[in-house]
Amino acid sequence: MIRCVDSITPRSPPPPAPGAHLGVLLREWRAARRLSQLDLALEAGVSARHLSCLETGKAQPSHDMVVRLAEALGVPLRERNALLVAAGYAPRYRESALSTPQLSLAHRAIQFILAQQEPYPAFVTNRYWDVVLTNRAMIRVLTRLRPSGPRHDNVLRQIFDPLDMRPVIGNWTEVAGDAIRHLQEVVAAAPSDSRARALLDEVLGYPDVPDRWRTREPGTTPLPLMTTVLRKDDVELRFFSTLTTFATPHDVTLEELRIECMFPADEPTAALCRTLAG
Repeated sequence: MIRCVDSITPRSPPPPAPGAHLGVLLREWRAARRLSQLDLALEAGVSARHLSCLETGKAQPSHDMVVRLAEALGVPLRERNALLVAAGYAPRYRESALSTPQLSLAHRAIQFILAQQEPYPAFVTNRYWDVVLTNRAMIRVLTRLRPSGPRHDNVLRQIFDPLDMRPVIGNWTEVAGDAIRHLQEVVAAAPSDSRARALLDEVLGYPDVPDRWRTREPGTTPLPLMTTVLRKDDVELRFFSTLTTFATPHDVTLEELRIECMFPADEPTAALCRTLAG
């Protein structure tokens, strides 16, 4: 349930028009990165003339050229696949289930991190804040605060739904506001991602969400570190979190996974976590 900052997501282009060809997408990504044709050409190791022809549709890029341009623009893997498809090529980066043999080593590493975090909570989410895995400490803490457990398997819905974990979040305005900023960054990074946009609309539709959160303020970034307060009756827990991601992934699933480890911000919280484990 706790959100903390990873890297700052770069500003991204507006949603392309339906049927937009690769050249339009390239121009939009380049404009979003505030790069001239010459800047991008130098970064990608191509001539500015050739790049101009690609953007106007006068030239057809090779598969490798699309990949080079996407890398130079810092485009996420999911959106790199979209660029390849727009150019007439098959997607390059697979999106595998975490349970597949191809991701077995990554799955094992995640399980090791979750186990090592005991007796403190840890969990794994995907790009859309769906909970993929948790350790036992996470379950113990959540059921201590809400005996029936969370109503949703999505962190954002847990935070915003008044019938879920929202009533036990002592500093809800801070936590929810930070979560909104994260989600707005995802939508900005992938404006064509209808699922992320729909999730943003959904959470903003919950009761008592401040109107100011409905507009993404230019230059606004998530807080660098935040303590989340969980409170139920006479129990109060305070946590801060760290995020772990996979370096240089070549699978969409791995690129979008976030391993969140929650650490006690005071000794009473640490003591209660140890007691629950015992």
